[in-house]
Amino acid sequence: MKIEVMRFIVQFTRKLSTTAIKQYAERIPQPLRSTKSKSDKTSVQSFADLKRVRVVGGKGGDGCISFLHLWSNENAGPDGGDGGNGGHVIFKASNNAKDLSMVTSVLQADKGEKGFNKDCHGKSADHNIIEVPIGTVIKNSNGKVVGDLGVEGLMFIAARGGSGGKGNHFFISDTEQAPKISEYGAEGEDLQYTLEVRSMAHLGLIGFPNAGKSTLLRAISRARPKVAPYPFTTLKPYVGMVQYDDYEQVAVADLPGLIPDSHKNRGLGIQFLQHAERCMGLLYILDISLDSPWEHFSTLQYEMGQFNKNLLKRPQLIIANKMDLPEAEENLATFRSKTELPIIAISAKLGINIKELLHKIREIYDENKESTS
Repeated sequence: MKIEVMRFIVQFTRKLSTTAIKQYAERIPQPLRSTKSKSDKTSVQSFADLKRVRVVGGKGGDGCISFLHLWSNENAGPDGGDGGNGGHVIFKASNNAKDLSMVTSVLQADKGEKGFNKDCHGKSADHNIIEVPIGTVIKNSNGKVVGDLGVEGLMFIAARGGSGGKGNHFFISDTEQAPKISEYGAEGEDLQYTLEVRSMAHLGLIGFPNAGKSTLLRAISRARPKVAPYPFTTLKPYVGMVQYDDYEQVAVADLPGLIPDSHKNRGLGIQFLQHAERCMGLLYILDISLDSPWEHFSTLQYEMGQFNKNLLKRPQLIIANKMDLPEAEENLATFRSKTELPIIAISAKLGINIKELLHKIREIYDENKESTS
């Protein structure tokens, strides 16, 4: 009797645990509210996804002119050693690098050590390995793609170091037994590149100036972009991480404001649109309290399409912001009748409907995260 009871308990426990695991797997991940206070430092770091750099390989060490003198043979012959090779400048894809903010404008490798007497060769310099984010695209001065670091640990030699010069021992011949010449070390390559991060964030906030992009990013993450009552407060992109209770993180970027004719390089122009091009999905944020917000949305889509038609094929979501202001409800009802895209009505300032927005962001991420891998 006791054995049967024990078997029943074991079976029931297994069934209960299996059901609990299944229910947990099918549940919708819930966004987490950070309990850690935001930094009170005045310096705020923006996201650098584009950088132009000059790379200089290390100079090779000079060869040595020397003659060996022994107590038994004063003319033992030339014994000048070779110089060491200069170091290379190498870009390496790494998970440790999140953006290009730590990459300086000039990258230079060390030079090789000069040669010494008694046939002692100089030490070759160590290579200067620069870690960059995975997905970094490298273009030369002509704009041609010469490197694509899409895999962890993949390297690209940006500038080769010069070879070390030969010492005078190298120039011994049948006609010249005591050469008094050596080689200088070769100069390293001096080149220019443009580094671009292919993917800067999962989702990008697209909107006109003062639509509430920075306020929304502050509300859903620990990022601290500048918020002020005048246009173009955001001149560089800021990225915030939205955390969920299943340990997944979604990166949302606050991009600089877009204005009409941006595809013609007006305002921040092409620079802004390049940021949007590196996002998996687009979140159009609109001030729903303004007159005819649907016309603003049409302008945003037009600018995106003129720059790159493929941008309009990416996941899109409309965020109707500032629902706490007058005329917002009336404009929202009219807007819904003019578009088939999903609309989430929120107030980033008061925190209205933020949780529903975060659920929708997670749905977009889950449906399209394979495209970012």
